[in-house]
Amino acid sequence: MATHAAPHASANARYFVPAPSAWPFILTAALGSLLYGVSAYLEDRNLGPLPIVVGALVMVYIIFRWFRGIALESESGQYSAQVDRTYRLGMSWFIFSEVMFFAAFFGALYYARELSVPWLSGEGAKALTNSVLWPNFENTWPSNGPAKIGGHFETVSPWGLPLLNTVLLLTSSVTITFAHHAIKEGHRRACILWMLATIALGATFLYFQAHEYIEAYHELNLTLNSGVYGSTFFLLTGFHGMHVTLGTIMMISITGRLMFGHFKPERHFGFEGVAWYWHFVDVVWVGLFIFVYIL
Repeated sequence: MATHAAPHASANARYFVPAPSAWPFILTAALGSLLYGVSAYLEDRNLGPLPIVVGALVMVYIIFRWFRGIALESESGQYSAQVDRTYRLGMSWFIFSEVMFFAAFFGALYYARELSVPWLSGEGAKALTNSVLWPNFENTWPSNGPAKIGGHFETVSPWGLPLLNTVLLLTSSVTITFAHHAIKEGHRRACILWMLATIALGATFLYFQAHEYIEAYHELNLTLNSGVYGSTFFLLTGFHGMHVTLGTIMMISITGRLMFGHFKPERHFGFEGVAWYWHFVDVVWVGLFIFVYIL
């Protein structure tokens, strides 16, 4: 028995395998309830707030318990260097999948603006489309659809809140980089202060984006129904705002762990993974600012 136990213990020391967990299945059910409730609200189906509230509460609870378990496993020394490499690869692939996610929406914007709208106006080999479907359709951008079915609207000026939000996010990339250098040098207090500054910048971005949406709906008449421009504008900026929200929550969690003494100068991938994600969010916003607001 003793001879058999030694190799087994050695294997566990090299690579930690967690026990089976029901968290992924419960979280999937909560997300399904949340998405179903939101879609019903957008489609004017009167289901009430129950699916949204229940899904959101269960989701937050599961994420908190799940992340707490992972943090305790890490701080108890169960993660080896090989596990650390696995997490790095996993985070890298996750960010790559997010890049592809936003690339699809940027591709939709390019297709609508550079291909579909010119075709519908009769340019190129698609002239028959214009003469048969919408003879009076004009190649203008932003487009609110044939016969202006989306109604008159105005675009959001890039030199107001969007420019301010760009400055906020670029500054937050600097502050989280300072925080990263601080933890690597063992300056925990400085790292916490820089993280608090980054959280404040992210929260301020979200506040201004909400203000921008209110202004777009009520003063510019720019809504999801404002033709293909309104759809792509709110899809791109809305999904980005969702990512900023998730990133801010992640940074709050990491800052809390820093206050509890988690992370060491030589071992802090939980912090580093959040920093990677935040830099990705900032880069996406720069693309949005250029291709959605300016061009």
